Order: sequence, then C-alpha cells, then structure tokens
Amino acid sequence: MQKVLLADLSIILVEPSDTQRKIISALLHKEDVKNVNAVSNVKEAIEAINKQGADLVVSSMYMEDGTGLDILTSIKNSPEHCAIPFMLVSSESRAEKLEEFKQAGVAAMLPKPFSTENLSRALKASLDLINTEELDLNLFDVRQVRVLLVDDSKLARNHIKRVLQGLGIAQIIEAENGAMALTKLKENTFDLVVTDYNMPEMDGRELSEFIRFNTETSHIPIIMVTSESVNSLHMANIQQTGVNALCDKPFEVEQVKMLLMSLLEE
Repeated sequence: MQKVLLADLSIILVEPSDTQRKIISALLHKEDVKNVNAVSNVKEAIEAINKQGADLVVSSMYMEDGTGLDILTSIKNSPEHCAIPFMLVSSESRAEKLEEFKQAGVAAMLPKPFSTENLSRALKASLDLINTEELDLNLFDVRQVRVLLVDDSKLARNHIKRVLQGLGIAQIIEAENGAMALTKLKENTFDLVVTDYNMPEMDGRELSEFIRFNTETSHIPIIMVTSESVNSLHMANIQQTGVNALCDKPFEVEQVKMLLMSLLEE
C-alpha cells in the first residue's frame, strides 16, 4: 500500500484563538501539510469529523464548550473514526490533566509554544500510526507472536493494540489488571507481555515480579508502558524487577518497533 505523506494529510485543527489558529496553520503549511480545516470548539470539531473525516486531529486542550479530551474520547469511541490519530497542543503542565490524554490514546503531545522540531516529531509519530508496516523478524513470524496486553484503561489498550496490529501482531489477549493477567498467564502461552504500570488490584511492578520469579514464565520479555518519565529514579528501580524495557505514553510506533526487534531477536 502506498505510504501517506505529509502533503496528503487532511487535518482538522481545533483552536479557540484566531491568532493561534493562524500560527499553527502556518507552521503546518511549512511542514508541507496542505489541507488544514481549522475550527474553534468541540462542537465544530466533532461535526467536521463526522461529516468529512480526517487523517489527523490537532487540538488545543481547552475550548469554550469543553476540552480536547471530549474530542479524543468521541473519536476513540466511534467505530468509524477510532483509528484517527489525535495530537494535543497545549501549555497545560499539570501531570493529572496530561495523564487523562495519555490514558485515552493520544498519538502525540506538543507543548505551547513548540519548536519546528517538536512539530516534525509529532507529525512523524502520527504518520507512523497511519502508515502501518509489518515487522520483519528473523526468529519469529510476527503474525505468530503471542502478546498479553495489560492495562486498566480500555482506550489505552485499544491504542496500544492498534499500534501492535499495525506492526503485524495479530495474537493479542487483553487483561484489565495484573490479577486478571495472572489468570491469562496460567491459561495461555505468551511470547511477550506489554503492561501498564499504574493499575488497581495488582500493578505492573507486582505483575512483572510474578512473571520473572515463576519458572514457567521467567523467560517472557516484558515491556512496561508508563506515563512517568522513563529516566526517573522511580522507573529505574522498577526496571530492577526484571522488566526488559520501559516505554513512554504516548505509545509511539517507531519506539515500539525498535523495542520489539531488540527483545524478540535476542
């Protein structure tokens, strides 16, 4: 299938400020994005998505009639539009507010103000979600790789699953938390576990420790997905439990591809 280029993208830009709409539109045009439909609020955005669709939605966080999360949730809950990547552009720095977007499956997050380098990376991450390409492994047929995906957020699971499926992984079993994952591990054989860190009942650390210290599962590679900085001391301590790799949310295709090649080709 022919790859989608930046010049091919149809973008819906959601920004309440007329000045900011013009600035962001101009920066997108500099990146060779030619088709930008700018709207100012949640209602107009959802109407535009339902009427004409989009390849990518680029949205501010706060509008007069709601937030970008309302738009993102509407997209992810729509069978017709759930594959549309969503890019957040915001000056919001509160972790709990950004966490909501990460859990809902945002493709990229841009701080305001942002540099052209930030924008280029975010656009590339979004394009990677659109241009799916099957992973070529030497030791595995990627379609036969069996993955256990563990996350308490259904929207986050859907996003991660879509990334994995885009790389050719078809055999994915889901669990809502570590306790449910233990049952799945007893009932099935897996080649890889992808788990969130923060979960109720049993978190990612406890699940990883069980997997690593159980003789029947100790060989399974573990990727832990986290909203926290993977370079933090806390996450460094988590890695001591036997986690093979830490991966940031948003769950980016290129990073995941490199991790899978490294873990499954060892």
